[in-house]
Amino acid sequence: MTTPQHTIGSGFGARNTAADVLRGIDLTGQLALVTGGYSGLGLETTRALAGAGAHVVVPARRREAAEQALAGIDRVEVDELDLADLDSVRRFADRFTATGRTIDIVINNAAIMACPETRVGPGWEAQFATNHLGHFALVNRLWPAIESGGARVVAVSSSGHRNSDIRWDDVMFEQGYDKWQAYGQAKTANALFAVQLDALGRDAGVRAFSVHPGGILTPLQRHLAKEEMVAAGWIDEEGNTINPAFKTPEQGAATQVWAATSPQLAGAGGVYCEDVDIAGPAAADTSVPGGVRAYATDPGQAARLWQLSAELTGVDAFAKSA
Repeated sequence: MTTPQHTIGSGFGARNTAADVLRGIDLTGQLALVTGGYSGLGLETTRALAGAGAHVVVPARRREAAEQALAGIDRVEVDELDLADLDSVRRFADRFTATGRTIDIVINNAAIMACPETRVGPGWEAQFATNHLGHFALVNRLWPAIESGGARVVAVSSSGHRNSDIRWDDVMFEQGYDKWQAYGQAKTANALFAVQLDALGRDAGVRAFSVHPGGILTPLQRHLAKEEMVAAGWIDEEGNTINPAFKTPEQGAATQVWAATSPQLAGAGGVYCEDVDIAGPAAADTSVPGGVRAYATDPGQAARLWQLSAELTGVDAFAKSA
């Protein structure tokens, strides 16, 4: 069985930065939307895209914090959006589409990770709801602007997808919660979302990708105790990064910026990327890092998740009218 998951020799690697991959690329006149684009990887993504000439829209749950973080960066606008609240998603999408603008780049960057058991909306598990369902609803509601722009859509996944496939019999963890399995399921969902969106959107010129940015210490770790990160070998007792594989935020932002802009990916889509290249399949030995699990790029799984997500959110830009 063949797979599109194989490296293409991009010429970049784990230590390249977002600025590196944008060198020579002019985004003047393009509009990019970056969720969570004011903190961690998102901030570096916004900075890089704006530096290359794009106008960047940053929908933020904490608008005041976003405006402070982005002060001094040209060509950036901030709006309000809480991905865990589908009414907030609808209101933001309505405001944006009312402007009549088209979208060239969407980067679904915002996320929560390994949080205590939290329920949002109608009792949904918060990581699946925020990281996947909120972005699913956002892209579907913005579809007219995305389609008109022939956009690239990038879903920020993670190597954490290796922790869990989609738990079809208990997606919302109602039968017992595990924070890392819940995170893994949400990151698998991000990858599958890109597979199905690419399949549905490619005839309109829209291509979708998922990416693993790498290990980076950012505010994403806010729910983890220091002791847990020390035990994992990420930091020392003083809080200094000691894992040699970890990246800086500027390096971590590189793969999503590359997926969103690189001419090397022209004609491609629906693939999972890491270290500024298309990733290969994960090794059968789970102790070997890197690569993508087959279940996270399976077209059948992707279509099934899309249907479930449409049923849960009540939104599907591709639904056939009766």
